[in-house]
Amino acid sequence: MGERKVTVAAEVGLHARPAATFVQRAKQAPMDIAVAKAHGGDPVNGKSILAIMGLDVRQGETVVISAEGEGSEEVLDELAEIAGKP
Repeated sequence: MGERKVTVAAEVGLHARPAATFVQRAKQAPMDIAVAKAHGGDPVNGKSILAIMGLDVRQGETVVISAEGEGSEEVLDELAEIAGKP
């Protein structure tokens, strides 16, 4: 299983527009995507806008994005870039 640790740079955290962009890309992937706060907590479905927003990830916090399957490394790189953008 591949994973990426990303520090969220967006001023609004992983909410609203950044969360929508993240979920739109995740939904294009054929595999399951999971997102969790790096300091513990249960992973949530990365393809669910409500689940992502429910994590309440704020600027400067670190998340772990994970996926498994063919093409997962490329998808994880793209999702990490989206989550880490200011």
